[in-house]
Amino acid sequence: MPALTPDTIRTATETLCDLTAYLREEPDLDEALALVEPLLDEYTGIPIQLGDTLRALARVVQSHPSTPRTAEVALLIQELRDAAWEQTDQYHLHYVLDNLRRLYAQAPPAPGCCRCR
Repeated sequence: MPALTPDTIRTATETLCDLTAYLREEPDLDEALALVEPLLDEYTGIPIQLGDTLRALARVVQSHPSTPRTAEVALLIQELRDAAWEQTDQYHLHYVLDNLRRLYAQAPPAPGCCRCR
């Protein structure tokens, strides 16, 4: 695995910013859902990955030899862990995409399309 750097992580966040800007241009719904789907995957999507990342950071901070063993640090570590659970709880957004696709497929055609033009 190549070494991670702040720049590689920044590139990932810039890609998310690009996606947000693209979605604001109101692309085709099928394309929009397809682009967002990997981000919300129930096993590997951003909510799960960010939760895992925050838990891993909490472990690194807690186990580092120079981390002070104070109540303030313990509270900050707990905040990371709490935030990790909150992020992981968002895994259900994957099912929101499924429901949107289902409803979109069942929606009647827009006026003026198909044979009625």
